[in-house]
Amino acid sequence: MALPCRNNLKFLFSFLPKSNYWKRSFCAAMSPKNQTPPGSGRVFSGIQPTGVPHLGNYLGALENWVSLQNQYSSVLYSIVDLHSITQPKDPALLRNNILDMAASLLACGVDPERAILFQQSQVSTHVPVGEDQVQHLDLAQDLARIFNYHYGDVFPEARALLSSTRKVKSLRDPSAKMSKSDTQAMATISITDSPDDIALKIRRAVTDFTSEVTFDPETRPGVSNLVTIHAAMATITVQEAVSRAKGLDTGAYKTLVSEAVIQRLTPIREEFQRLRADRAHLQNLLELGNRRARELAAPVMAEVRHRVGFS
Repeated sequence: MALPCRNNLKFLFSFLPKSNYWKRSFCAAMSPKNQTPPGSGRVFSGIQPTGVPHLGNYLGALENWVSLQNQYSSVLYSIVDLHSITQPKDPALLRNNILDMAASLLACGVDPERAILFQQSQVSTHVPVGEDQVQHLDLAQDLARIFNYHYGDVFPEARALLSSTRKVKSLRDPSAKMSKSDTQAMATISITDSPDDIALKIRRAVTDFTSEVTFDPETRPGVSNLVTIHAAMATITVQEAVSRAKGLDTGAYKTLVSEAVIQRLTPIREEFQRLRADRAHLQNLLELGNRRARELAAPVMAEVRHRVGFS
């Protein structure tokens, strides 16, 4: 069934000649013929520089970023510093956070040879949207279709590339997600935490009064959160994680979880420290990415200006 154009866009583009465009379907991106084959197309995502990422960020996004750069031929990752200033930020802190995030992404496996890593504020032609910004993506699709209809095909339709991600919960309150803004120091594992800090935080993680390890997020959220973390960090299924916990009480199981997390994060922490010690190198990598992103967008914007009549 064809959908009418959203009312706000009808008003926004009321200056254009009336046509039957408004009766065209706005669901084209959902039809099979318009789906981009895996590996083709361009992937674009972003992350705010609000400090060193935590375990939830790593398993929920960054691990997938590394996978995507190996699956797609054109990948752009942005440190979205403009998005991060919705609240007042100390300029010196923001500069450090940007470099912290750059070092974190590289340490997690983002390869500047395979992906363009750039700073949002330095490239005005790219704006990321995500699962929590579906309305922005809808608007981008509508704008692309309207422009293409009146001026010829220039913009491809953006579509969400949503993957199933592991939802890591707070170690102190498994009803809430793990967050950098959590006021409880023991609630969040940073990707740069030392082995001792990781072991301590997991040892103090909230569980329950049942000693057996089972996976039931509804009735045993604390233990299930540890099972989720163990499975993800050991690259096994939840069922395999529970099987490995057979015969262990939750106290002993926490040691097993700690070992898996420490083994996975130690190389990342060491690489982060190495990268962060060379500020000039990080700045050069970002500037190179900024330049590559601008060069990628420049021909498209030149074509847009030409089609509209600006040049």
